[in-house]
Amino acid sequence: MAQRSRFPHDPAHAMHSAMGVTPSDTVDLPNVSRGIYVGGQAGNLRVNLADDSTAIQFTSLAVGIVHPLAVKRVFATGTSATGIIALY
Repeated sequence: MAQRSRFPHDPAHAMHSAMGVTPSDTVDLPNVSRGIYVGGQAGNLRVNLADDSTAIQFTSLAVGIVHPLAVKRVFATGTSATGIIALY
């Protein structure tokens, strides 16, 4: 039996850059994220996902973990989480 790697993800697919997010009801992120990190206060996140033009509300997102979301916009209205970082 082949031995499983301790590292579940190929480093080629790891996030390579990050940018702090200022939620906006009118401005998209410069690129679609590969993940969203909430580092301040847990809360809600209202977003447009990469292939969808309809806003969706994620409730009670935990602090301190990367949420694997391909996001093109983080809305100010409906977002209560803080310390949001987009990972690319």
